[in-house]
Amino acid sequence: MKLAGRIAAAIEVITEIKERNRPASEALRDWGKAHRFAGSGDRHVIGTIVYDTLRHRNSSAARAGADTPRALVLGTLANVQKLSTTELAALCTEQFGPGPLTAAEQKALDTPQADLPPHIAGDYPEWLTPELTKIFGGDIVPQMQALSERAPIDLRTNTLKAKRDDVLSALAKFGAEPTTLSPLGIRIAPPGVDAKSINVEAEPAHGLGKFEVQDEASQLAAQLTGAKPGETVLDLCAGAGGKTLALVALMQNQGKLIAYDRDKHRLRPIFERINRSGATNIDVVPYDEPQKLRRSEGYDLVVVDAPCTGSGTWRRKPDAKWRLSEKQLNIRLKEQVDVLEQAQDLVRPGGRLAYFTCSVLPAENDVQIAAFLKRHKRFEIIPYTEQLKTVTGALSTKSANGSTETLQLTPHDHNTDGFFVCLMRRKA
Repeated sequence: MKLAGRIAAAIEVITEIKERNRPASEALRDWGKAHRFAGSGDRHVIGTIVYDTLRHRNSSAARAGADTPRALVLGTLANVQKLSTTELAALCTEQFGPGPLTAAEQKALDTPQADLPPHIAGDYPEWLTPELTKIFGGDIVPQMQALSERAPIDLRTNTLKAKRDDVLSALAKFGAEPTTLSPLGIRIAPPGVDAKSINVEAEPAHGLGKFEVQDEASQLAAQLTGAKPGETVLDLCAGAGGKTLALVALMQNQGKLIAYDRDKHRLRPIFERINRSGATNIDVVPYDEPQKLRRSEGYDLVVVDAPCTGSGTWRRKPDAKWRLSEKQLNIRLKEQVDVLEQAQDLVRPGGRLAYFTCSVLPAENDVQIAAFLKRHKRFEIIPYTEQLKTVTGALSTKSANGSTETLQLTPHDHNTDGFFVCLMRRKA
């Protein structure tokens, strides 16, 4: 396929997403099944255009003067991929292209943009402006623009089987580099529009369990728990097990880690990952047997990777930000309270409770923690700065929320996903 045909295909996919409110991954998959002639290179370029359009939906609509699927794609090609109006006009009239530019489209694309409202310049839902202003203030636009860029591929070295230099060597052909904050992390830059997609999970080193795909922020969060060999740890929201495996590597297969998630579908992939990792001290508790989590002596560490809006992962799942509603946010806030209440009673005196979200919204983070501490005065925050030097040797990592106690990571400030970390201690 030529670029003109790929642009027309991207418009088809955006139409499917917008009109039927479908996840982007499903719409792209179904388009590929219905158009078997499209090769992997075609699907990569179409997918890149679609995801860029979703990342920059508001600013692209402003650039094109409308929010139809066609306008969104054309605005994205001008805004993000920097195609001139002349180039777009030529592409649109090619065979299999989306059709000639109208006079109104040409005028809109040629008109310079200035003084855009924050939600348009920052490409996020307008109703979130008050919440985001609480944390970012006057930096809301650059912070949210960073959450609209393409994300790199981050990997965590599995220290049960390899050293970081070994994995870097194995992935050198992809331009792999060590991460800045996580001492175990490896980063591969996102591929360009015309570059071939990278499937790191097809590499032999992955099959041998030498690394796992995990964002640097999530890696750092696991390290900041201070999980140690010989401890008894509960991962209460284990999901697919990425953070579970990071914790057990820190424990060096010594002690006991209990993995649990109330969603059996999210938990299902953990078994294959455990086998590949070489972990030997993980017990997985079935979703419908939460009573088995209780221990008379409690746990040294309980980790709550809480259900949340996922606003910190919008670089990777940009369609999710346009589906988020106030009702969904309130549901997540209630779920967070519930899981914290469950967790607090499982921590032994002197033990630790770690609370994470992949969110940048204060309501899910510092506000949630403040309310928890008000309800449970036997808990106190362990400032993240106390743990940071031990983990990374770095003293200069500042939290995006301005706190010296809780850590808010963002793409703008830390070049990671948006991630919140709070470590607490139950007083003896």
